[in-house]
Amino acid sequence: QVQLVESGGGLVQAGGSLRLACVASGYTFSSYGMGWFRQAPGKEREFVAYISGTGRSIDYSNSVKCRFTISRDNEKNTIYLQMNSLKPEDTAVYYCAKRAAVAGSWSAPTKYDYWGQGTQVTVSS
Repeated sequence: QVQLVESGGGLVQAGGSLRLACVASGYTFSSYGMGWFRQAPGKEREFVAYISGTGRSIDYSNSVKCRFTISRDNEKNTIYLQMNSLKPEDTAVYYCAKRAAVAGSWSAPTKYDYWGQGTQVTVSS
């Protein structure tokens, strides 16, 4: 069965960096795009970044563009999210998700069919 397991979250001061990882199993990893989303308390789940199966197509939300970098290693079935210049407003649970084989916007959570359990990122001011 499909499994996604995130790691790398933690507590960091504003301006610091963290690198999240998401290891996937149970499907042909390189055939599917992957996304990172986040959800802060009391808020809806928010798109952060997307990477296609080959890694050639990448997109970011405006709020993280130029600070976060998404990447993938198809030999290790892993995607990464390098987060630099972190701000308190980046505090959230971060989830990786597998893109479903459907058309449509890659920023919509409904276009993803499997999700990890999430990893907490807390940025102190």
